[in-house]
Amino acid sequence: MKSKRKVGNLLGLAVLGYLVRRPMHPYELSRLMRAHGDDRSIKFTHGSLYMVFGQLAKAGFIVEHETSREGQRPERTVYALTDAGRAELKDWMRELVAEPRHEHPHFVAALSMIAALHPDEVVALLRDRLAGLRGRLDEAEAILAGADAHPLFLVEEEYRIALLNAEVAFVRRFLERIDDWRPLWAGFHEGGR
Repeated sequence: MKSKRKVGNLLGLAVLGYLVRRPMHPYELSRLMRAHGDDRSIKFTHGSLYMVFGQLAKAGFIVEHETSREGQRPERTVYALTDAGRAELKDWMRELVAEPRHEHPHFVAALSMIAALHPDEVVALLRDRLAGLRGRLDEAEAILAGADAHPLFLVEEEYRIALLNAEVAFVRRFLERIDDWRPLWAGFHEGGR
């Protein structure tokens, strides 16, 4: 595993990736990320984006390229990628692609404590989850179907669809198994423990 990065926020990775194209102002980069649907993969706000630009500059991965002002608007600083930033981008990408990481999804945390809820409630909640997953699947499939881009630039949607399908299959199997566990599980709640 790689040692701790100077900037470990995945938004920093996105900034480095976009600045490979050309120097940009944070607001322009934000608009591009949203236009390309990258906000589906990386959570950010304008504030967090500006914070990451500052962190990347402090680490020497980006530098001020130029500053301009239009009318009464505040000054806009355009940033460019440094050689160190280019190297960091490639190294970070290699690590993320090659090395599986233990992640902590919220649903996994909920599953680890699922017995705290009565099985009847869990069944209803899981049915709601299936409906939500179906909606997300429909959304991702619509993005793929309507995209006018090479599949290379949509691979994250294909991955998202694979994960959603796996979760749907898991939830369906879990729902089937709850009936076998119901006497013990419900007894725990009805016993007042």
